[in-house]
Amino acid sequence: MGFDELFGTVRTKPAPKPTPTEPPIDDDSAATQTAKCASCGANMVYDPVSRAMKCPYCGTTQAIHAERSEEVDLAKLFATRVNEWSAETKVFRCVNCGAVTVIGKTEISKACAYCGASNIVESAELSGMRPDAVLPFLVSKEDAEQAVSLWAKKKKFTPNAFKKSVSPESINGHYIPAFTFDSDTVSRYRGTLGEYYYETRVVNGKEERVRKTRYFHISGNYSKFFDDVLVQASDRVSQATVSKLSPFDTGNAQKYTAEFLHGFSATQYVREGGACWGTAKKMMYDVVKREILARYTYDVIAEFHMDTQYNNVTYKYLLLPLYIGRFAFKKKLYNFFVNGRNGKVDGSVPRSPLKILALVAGILAVIAAIVVIYLYTSGGN
Repeated sequence: MGFDELFGTVRTKPAPKPTPTEPPIDDDSAATQTAKCASCGANMVYDPVSRAMKCPYCGTTQAIHAERSEEVDLAKLFATRVNEWSAETKVFRCVNCGAVTVIGKTEISKACAYCGASNIVESAELSGMRPDAVLPFLVSKEDAEQAVSLWAKKKKFTPNAFKKSVSPESINGHYIPAFTFDSDTVSRYRGTLGEYYYETRVVNGKEERVRKTRYFHISGNYSKFFDDVLVQASDRVSQATVSKLSPFDTGNAQKYTAEFLHGFSATQYVREGGACWGTAKKMMYDVVKREILARYTYDVIAEFHMDTQYNNVTYKYLLLPLYIGRFAFKKKLYNFFVNGRNGKVDGSVPRSPLKILALVAGILAVIAAIVVIYLYTSGGN
């Protein structure tokens, strides 16, 4: 099966002239990437507040010379890629939940970011493709904890005991893999839509309105540019969760450098770039279809056909910043996620059966009252 059959009609930019390949990073050069504090010699970590490398012991900071990330031609996504990230990272697998975590060569992984288990072991698995870009953390761990506590206390139908004692546990800064896609789209469409209208006729001496449908045909062309359509590439965080945590300001992504990973961990991508491109295509298609149909007034769709070309397609393979943690309540764990750029929260909390029952009883009481009033007024007539 060919490329177009798998991924649709794609028009990409001409391939750029090849550039010399950089030599692989060996273990010694990877180790030198660890930023040592000039004051006390300790390992520095990335600090979201100062947006620089910072010593956790004496507070010394060191600027990160980062550059704005660039788009990559889609054709390169399907070229053979070596496990280029493995030269500067190592992989750990959680024995408890199976999550695969990527950390810097010189980092020490203490616990699984997803389940909190400490029984994690180094794996011989390869890290895979090196990210093109990264959205560095802007929210501190302390601010993330406050955002989670406030979010949980505002949730409806949670037990009062939980709200009084809410405290996030084991919150960790973690990057998840994702792809963004840009594309110029040109769509040709045709279809048949129907609009309701009503006629009055006499049946058995009584007038009644009859609904009918007036059909009309549509066709035309529609162009739209998509910028940074975001598709997650992890099996640990769903696309729905990423959507709820959005927006991620992917336009401000930085060119990846290992310094942003110091003090943090990352999830290895599971969904390949081709599969993510297929998802992005579907997302673009749905948006275009919705916008085309919004141009017409109709009540029913009899048929609709659309052919879309995707031109000048580019992508970025990037890391998205999340704080991951959990609540413990009555021997159960409830996971949550925090957008590391804006502090937006999503996750699960315990539910109070009594509060839910009270709501249902209230709704039923209102319905019963409406029925009684209706029967009373009808009887009066």
